[in-house]
Amino acid sequence: MFNIIKNGAQAMHKAGVEKPRFTFRTVYESRRGMVRLDMQNNGPDMPADVRKRVFEPFFTTKSVGEGTGLGLSVSYFIIRENHGGEMEVESGRGDGVRFIIRLPVEE
Repeated sequence: MFNIIKNGAQAMHKAGVEKPRFTFRTVYESRRGMVRLDMQNNGPDMPADVRKRVFEPFFTTKSVGEGTGLGLSVSYFIIRENHGGEMEVESGRGDGVRFIIRLPVEE
């Protein structure tokens, strides 16, 4: 979660968003047996070409020396491989960026 919040805060600052905001929402998806966590910011939309690559190791939109391109790829790996979960990103509707994390719930 830290990497998502940090990247969103940096993007909103760079874009000059007057009132930056994060919204968090959790839902239990009983049919899938998963808890869903939505994290959305009100910053600029993420372009489609960036969304396609955002979880790739070493992919970054930042200048040299500002980012390693590892934060989101490591988060993605941990959620999928260590927890059997899912992680995706939505954007392009003019309402910021939403990261969705789903984690299985054992009963």
